[in-house]
Amino acid sequence: MRARIAIIFSIVIMAALTGCAGSSGADYTQITQDVEQTGRDMKLRIDDTEIPVSWEKNASVSELKSLVENEPITIQMSMYGDFEQVGPIGQSITSNDKQITAKAGDIVLYSGDQIVIFYGTNSWNYTMLGHVDMTEDELTELLSNGDVKVMVYLN
Repeated sequence: MRARIAIIFSIVIMAALTGCAGSSGADYTQITQDVEQTGRDMKLRIDDTEIPVSWEKNASVSELKSLVENEPITIQMSMYGDFEQVGPIGQSITSNDKQITAKAGDIVLYSGDQIVIFYGTNSWNYTMLGHVDMTEDELTELLSNGDVKVMVYLN
């Protein structure tokens, strides 16, 4: 009986704490459960090259994954400042911006509705989405020669 009471008490406390946590309009737990049930991995393609990415486990990535559930998102990226490519995803998603110094390979959410892929460094308020698993030289070659088209999709 005490074990049941302890379990029920734990569930009530967890529910209360979850309700008190700040939210940017998304039910993180539900989004994560819905997206993880698909069993599909999110992929990123730059122009015609599939890029290896280690995605973060956060509400922003979960929402992005749910956006591409039925069809890919194609993002026309533009070079900016000789250190990044930036482009709109077409709508706002949950963000949890923090002051960070992004480095080559980092994929971040900017202003809640733009994805940035770095081939250099910059300090600003971003939400981390993931990291491209390539060398800085490979990224510079891929991203520094003009605007690119990025596709985010599930396989």
